[in-house]
Amino acid sequence: MSLKVYLSGEIHTDWRERIIDGSTDLDVTFSAPVTDHAASDDCGVAILGEEPDKFWHDHKGAKVNAIRTRHGIENADVVVVRFGEKYKQWNAAFDAGFASALGKPLIVLSMPDHQHALKEVHAASLAVAEEPEQVVQILRYVLTGGLPG
Repeated sequence: MSLKVYLSGEIHTDWRERIIDGSTDLDVTFSAPVTDHAASDDCGVAILGEEPDKFWHDHKGAKVNAIRTRHGIENADVVVVRFGEKYKQWNAAFDAGFASALGKPLIVLSMPDHQHALKEVHAASLAVAEEPEQVVQILRYVLTGGLPG
């Protein structure tokens, strides 16, 4: 068995690398949004032309990024969505809802402080983890049936 896993959500910490590094012995292919913040913010205007109004600048970028995101989620077997502590990840909430609407197994990675704020997102997920290593253990269990330790 193999899995295609889409890693969505915050881009300011090393959580993706920790999951990828911990899964090197598993048959998993990972995909993700563009994690270069400036490139992600500016892709729309870089490709489609400048916008004097910040709203339309962001609108173009969001739509171009949505093409990549939707494709990644639609083609994934499992979607992992990380909610970080520093920024509000509204896009992560959308990605979680989109994955759930498509019937994709959803793993949410969030901190205990956010349990109340994310209660609906947590309810739509099949697992809620606090550490990237727990996501690796979930993937390992799904693929091999093996428990940690």
